Amino acid sequence: MLTTIIIFIIILGILVFVHEFGHFIVAKKSGMVVEEFGFGFPPRIIGLQKVDGKWKWVWGKSLRNELPPTPSLEKRGGQQPTIYSINAIPLGGFVRILGENNEYQNHPGSFINKGFWPRFFTLVAGVLMNVILAWVLLSVGFGIGIPTAIQSASELPPQATFYDQHPGIAEVTINTPAEKAGMKPEDSILSIDDKDFKQIPDIQNYIQSHPGQPLNFKILRGSQTISLSIIPEASAEGKGLIGVGLATFGKLKYPWALTFTEGAKSTGVALVNIVLGLYHVIHDRIGLAAIGGPVKIAALVGQARQAGVAALLSLTVMLSLSLAVLNILPIPALDGGRVLFLIIEKLRGKKNNQKVEQAFNTLGFALLLVLMVIVTVHDIIRR
Repeated sequence: MLTTIIIFIIILGILVFVHEFGHFIVAKKSGMVVEEFGFGFPPRIIGLQKVDGKWKWVWGKSLRNELPPTPSLEKRGGQQPTIYSINAIPLGGFVRILGENNEYQNHPGSFINKGFWPRFFTLVAGVLMNVILAWVLLSVGFGIGIPTAIQSASELPPQATFYDQHPGIAEVTINTPAEKAGMKPEDSILSIDDKDFKQIPDIQNYIQSHPGQPLNFKILRGSQTISLSIIPEASAEGKGLIGVGLATFGKLKYPWALTFTEGAKSTGVALVNIVLGLYHVIHDRIGLAAIGGPVKIAALVGQARQAGVAALLSLTVMLSLSLAVLNILPIPALDGGRVLFLIIEKLRGKKNNQKVEQAFNTLGFALLLVLMVIVTVHDIIRR
């Protein structure tokens, strides 16, 4: 359990840190004053700041404007020395940009005082970094072998290697014998009635030929071997059905020369699937059952840890892309919400009412916190 929590914190820290690094680097290149770029969340443990060519230690809790604008600021091209800090709560990172909350409108290095495009790219840079991270991780995964499920051998690219193959469960239909017995997606089928099956058609034929008869499934779930007794229901044709979709699970590997190209393709496909999944959650009003918070993600990390490094890498890819998609949604307080206000400002041809914009962002942040609490409580109850 402790190992799972540590891995969960590391993954979350990497995702958030990479996201914030995107904001940081673009803001710097755009001439904005970056007050602090921190690893973890305050209170601050220690920091470094380069003042007049010399690095100085910064101690104590995080305070805004610890080095206020001075006459020498103009000599540094409008840039104020950034504090690079290590903080006590190791759950990612943050970047503080002068004027990010629409203050300091007269300061040349303030976020609010920059043009449309510098602000736009600063806001979307975090999302882009999460997509790039997923691309790089997928590319590495394809080089070492990444967990994949296929329905037939015809799906495999000719240049790829598919190894460690075994039949498993791709999906489980609700209110079916398999679901009631506790079978779950990604379970591997080791045997049925002590008989080994290597091919999916052989498994299907065996189940269909035993309607109404109890079958003893030996399942591998992570590192655990589980026995499940399932009685197939008889279909209209008299065939046994348990309510699962089967697939062949294994590891997909490409030659290193092709990994980044294939990684880019798979990143695009994964992004589309996440967007479509989010659409169905909203359009079909699936509700909390389809949403997971920190508790559910930690559980997924535990399952992936048991399956190995490649499975952890795959999970990190999906979490990184999910973070990118959620952050670009036009919801106040998120990057997408701030981009929306920026576009409104561009269309109006004048600055938005900063008090109104800040009020929307504050309300959006509060609602997101409430949603996070509800989802977390729901996850705990379900467990």
